[in-house]
Amino acid sequence: MHVPGSTAPPPSRAINGSSPQAPSNPSGSVPQDHLCEADFPVPRLNAPSDIGFTLALFVIALVPRLFVALAWAREPIWDGHYYHFGAERIAEGFGYSENVMIEGQSVWKPWTHYPVGYSGLLSIAYRVFGSGLLTAPVVNALLGTCLVLVVHRLSRYVLSQNRARIAGTLCALHPGLIAYSAILMTEPPAALFILGAFWASIAWRTRVKGIILAGILIGLGALIRPASLLALPALLLVGPRPFWKSILRTTLSGLIALLTIVPWSYRNCQVMDDCALISTNGGWNLAIGALTETGRFRSLRATDGCPIVTGQVQQDRCWAKVGARKIADDPESWFRKIPAKLSQTYDHESFPIEYLREAAPELWPEARRVAGRELLTFVHWLIMIAAALSPIALVTSVKRPISSATQGVLLLSTVAYASYCYAIPTHPFFALMVMTPFLAILPFPGRPSMGPGGRVLFALLFATTLTHAVFFGEDRYHLVISPVLCILAAGALRFKNDPAAWAKN
Repeated sequence: MHVPGSTAPPPSRAINGSSPQAPSNPSGSVPQDHLCEADFPVPRLNAPSDIGFTLALFVIALVPRLFVALAWAREPIWDGHYYHFGAERIAEGFGYSENVMIEGQSVWKPWTHYPVGYSGLLSIAYRVFGSGLLTAPVVNALLGTCLVLVVHRLSRYVLSQNRARIAGTLCALHPGLIAYSAILMTEPPAALFILGAFWASIAWRTRVKGIILAGILIGLGALIRPASLLALPALLLVGPRPFWKSILRTTLSGLIALLTIVPWSYRNCQVMDDCALISTNGGWNLAIGALTETGRFRSLRATDGCPIVTGQVQQDRCWAKVGARKIADDPESWFRKIPAKLSQTYDHESFPIEYLREAAPELWPEARRVAGRELLTFVHWLIMIAAALSPIALVTSVKRPISSATQGVLLLSTVAYASYCYAIPTHPFFALMVMTPFLAILPFPGRPSMGPGGRVLFALLFATTLTHAVFFGEDRYHLVISPVLCILAAGALRFKNDPAAWAKN
């Protein structure tokens, strides 16, 4: 996080590890022949910290989120019911557990199927303010607002000042993220910790505190959503050169993340039927991904392969074996499911409306429900299309004929495909999200500079796509990276040497 009065390392040291002497040209521009496109974007020297805009975003983001939290909050449903109940139990001093009746007696039964982090976070507020229906939504509104602030500050390491402002504003006004304030689910809190870790790692990329804070945040994020651990390899793209230094920094952050998780793992070993790192739904999800016919969640039954359950850890390991066996027996069938999984993940945004309607049907008659789904999906489509343009330079800013032609072809192809998807909604938008990370890393002539911030964002997008290709898809899962898509969308069609505004952060 930003510390008042602190400054980032001198730009020249951040770029190549040389002495902190400033470049001779104060504009920060670098001749095209000397720019390493795969390295850092050209920093704009003497850029203001823009903290005033960050504070303005706080208000812009908080007001609609608080309104939704107070007006739409209802009894938690679906997974939210378990997160809420788990938080109550922790706040009351019973731990992550429930009481079950065995032979007429109430017996304490520990949990670990769902990750503990979100319930643990809510339990702090429950202990102070009580577990009324408004407490968790207000916490969500505050967490969602913090996410917007992190998006703006992180964007400054990827984009120019004005584009970073656009990224923060897109995240602040994103209707799906606003609606999530009334929803007890883990996606925005998980995004907050992941992007917070990226911000810390980049802002203090030459300092020990960057290593420590990134590790702690990823560890806490993993306790909320174990897939957050996939963000760790992306830190390799942040660190200084030579590359062995990046490996060392990432390894240290990984060890700190594991140390953050270890107390919970130790608890699992003590009270569960066997050891579990965080939660016991990985095998469950693998089996669903292997058995699903629609690409999305389906309930597992005893007849699917695990008729005898002795504990949550044993159950998860059983389902992991079922899933692995199903994939090994017919890998071709499993691969054919991937497009459906990714379609369920990226091609629409309906979960927030469906959750709110299930919790309060009287507030969401059919016409309003359909309108809400269409609005969220339309905004999601626009942001995806813009994000897909982020690895493509503004053609007029590319001087060499080959570079200009290459970027022009990429632009026309992407726009044509996006237009086709929009005209025929059954055509898969998810291909844009599959394509974008590859466009970002392939050395196309004229490609705009990404910098460390851009690299980790594209890596996170790729990791999310890979995760749900393996397991299963639901549109709520893309909301973890909706803030990332806002940043990438703000970077659409940049000037080739568009300066990032991170000289003073």
